[in-house]
Amino acid sequence: MSNTITELIFIPLPVIGHMRSTIELTNLLINRNHHLSITVLIIQPISGLQTASPIATYIHSLTNTAHIRFIILPQHKPLPKRHPKSPMTFVNDYITTHFKHVRNIVTEITSQQNSGKLSAFVIDMLCTSMIDVANEFNVPTYVFYTSSAAYLGYQLYIQRLVDDLNHDVERVVELANSDCEINVPVFVHPVPTKVFPSGYDTKEGLDYVMLITRKLRSAKAVIVNTFLELEQHAIVSLSSDSTVPSVYPVGPILNPITNSVITNSVDSVNSGDDDVIRWLDNQPNSSVVFLCFGSLGKFDEVQLKEIATALERSSYRFLWSINDQEAVLPEGFVERTRGRGKVIGWALQMAVLGHGAVGGFVTHCGWNSVLESLWFGVPVATWPIYAEQQMNAFEIVVELELGVEIKLDYRKDLVDVKKSVGVVSCEEIENGIRRLMEDDEMRRKMKEMSMVSRVTVGDGGSSYDFVGRLVQDFVRNVS
Repeated sequence: MSNTITELIFIPLPVIGHMRSTIELTNLLINRNHHLSITVLIIQPISGLQTASPIATYIHSLTNTAHIRFIILPQHKPLPKRHPKSPMTFVNDYITTHFKHVRNIVTEITSQQNSGKLSAFVIDMLCTSMIDVANEFNVPTYVFYTSSAAYLGYQLYIQRLVDDLNHDVERVVELANSDCEINVPVFVHPVPTKVFPSGYDTKEGLDYVMLITRKLRSAKAVIVNTFLELEQHAIVSLSSDSTVPSVYPVGPILNPITNSVITNSVDSVNSGDDDVIRWLDNQPNSSVVFLCFGSLGKFDEVQLKEIATALERSSYRFLWSINDQEAVLPEGFVERTRGRGKVIGWALQMAVLGHGAVGGFVTHCGWNSVLESLWFGVPVATWPIYAEQQMNAFEIVVELELGVEIKLDYRKDLVDVKKSVGVVSCEEIENGIRRLMEDDEMRRKMKEMSMVSRVTVGDGGSSYDFVGRLVQDFVRNVS
């Protein structure tokens, strides 16, 4: 392997889940080749770095190493507040306002005498507009896709469908709002339109998705946080399509507990977590249902009551993470379930899922959470909320048969948070929890996939090999 320093520019999305996966990818690459030099250009969150938000805290925790350095881009002047009407367009516009900063910093890096040869840009799946800047430096772009290979294939399929309809976005929006099923090459089973991701059911949302997807097609390759054995059908389908960039499934890329930030807002080891682990230590093996819905998974008082009622009726032990200081639980619930249940704030999800007492996971189906449950072999009950989580839930339950459904098509409007989205009944929740905890065959399959997920990242595993090929590709770019 060449001793020439190969320079890479990483640009993650300033969102905690995307950011942490990106940083873990940089560590993975450096561990495979010490002749790589990586510069991570950090776009500040719109709220800035002076807040106590999880992403701001995480960014402040990052420190340079011999092979990885972090450069925080200047805070751009706020854009007009369009996001109440067009949040997706707002995000894209915010990314593009940083072109000048990225251009200047990369020019400075490449002009230094001790600089390596610039090989590529590696950008987040929602930052594909940055491909224009990479093209100015005549280097290829690799897209880091933090969702599933199945969703990647679905996104590309819809974009091709829109183009085949002469860019008639309205017809696809009508399809998204209908009640039918469509055949998508990356899925074995027909996909119901009710699990279409958020944003595909409006013209403005779909216009944005088409914009970033057409850009994605111009990338040299897509690095996907998944593994071949999990999504073989989707990966083979993508790899056999000559119109799709090369696909590198390099996962599961997880956020190790040891690298967590010490804060209540981000996964961390603190006194509260110690108390949770001690409580779990006193529970029987595989007896606890863990409920956690991500940083945006907040419910109103009516829905909280339905969840509480289901937990009380089910008689199962539970650990319920509620990331909402204003949450109101039914009177007497905590006292009545004391001993077999525990309600907590934010939890260190990896530590909880890795504890032997946890036997089931009620999740919003964010892709990182899916991979973590797979890693530890914990079966899931699906309750998607936003983004592509409905499609993740469909894949888990129908395609992979590694989980049970509480809901596949539940979704919340993250712009109008007061907008009614319906209520999942306590009967539906209780039924899902019982099936989750009592399905021995699903539990066996999940344990098998857990072992596979660990083998695939080890020497000789499929993801290990794909990382090696990816590194070789980076090096060849400058040879």
